[in-house]
Amino acid sequence: MSQMALPLGWPADPRDDAFLVTPSNAQAVQLLERWGNWPVRTAILTGPRRSGRSLLARIFAAKSGGMIVDDAERVDETDLFHLWNRAQEERRPFVIVADQPPPIWAVTLPDLRTRLAASPHGELHPPDDALAIALLDRLFARRGLDARSDLIEWLVARIERSHLAIERVVDALDQGSLERHRRLTIPLARITLIQAGLIPGKAEDA
Repeated sequence: MSQMALPLGWPADPRDDAFLVTPSNAQAVQLLERWGNWPVRTAILTGPRRSGRSLLARIFAAKSGGMIVDDAERVDETDLFHLWNRAQEERRPFVIVADQPPPIWAVTLPDLRTRLAASPHGELHPPDDALAIALLDRLFARRGLDARSDLIEWLVARIERSHLAIERVVDALDQGSLERHRRLTIPLARITLIQAGLIPGKAEDA
């Protein structure tokens, strides 16, 4: 049985949605919630873009009073080194958000590389079934689209399992429904997504 997607606390900003927690991201969430147990005052949070990593970091900062740096690979390494040290001096939790952890993230400054190696790491994985269902449901609701549970289950079994792909699928179905002036159904989804190249199949067979 898949685990229900549950919101983490409250949004960092009233305009944001709560972060949905399922087994695919629970380890990272638990790491940030238990920051008092970190061996150092800094942790690394990684995950694919559109995975909610920035939202999770903002929620963490709002709840803990900590600091965050997003897109860390694009930050000057000396500045990042000083922020790491500052977090230890002030005993203030610090989360570094990046695409990948070192050594995949090639850090050239030796002192920073050593410090990052000592920092715990939380990773947001591709969506599991529970998260994919919750994300589709949320995105359809945002657009005012009536997506029934059978359609969502059909999509989850066929679409690429990534946060970005889920957004693209909803975009395509929203557009397809508008162009055809039809409500969302499995046959409409099949035609639309095959033509958009978002699920396997031949356009002429759709």
